[in-house]
Amino acid sequence: MSATVAMILALAVGTYAFRLVGPALHGRVELPARVQEVLSAAAVVLLVALLATGALTEGGGFAGWARPVGVLAGGVLAWRGAPFPVVVLAAAGATALLRAAGLA
Repeated sequence: MSATVAMILALAVGTYAFRLVGPALHGRVELPARVQEVLSAAAVVLLVALLATGALTEGGGFAGWARPVGVLAGGVLAWRGAPFPVVVLAAAGATALLRAAGLA
């Protein structure tokens, strides 16, 4: 067995173990309120970082202005409580219009 296959198997077993630990320890382990707050904030920071990376970069460089404007349009509509299909179509439409206008 190669080292790559062994590493993949080890990661698969570790991932499965993490998935089992959640339901097995639910109700038995109590996290302090401060830890729960920090974990909640960390999740938000991670999602914002992923959003920023996906919205602003492509191939290691700036993606152009069309994509961030589309993400902004979708974000505003989602914040205002628009239905998900409307958010997606508006974001895609705003990006497409700007790209058609030459603001790639």
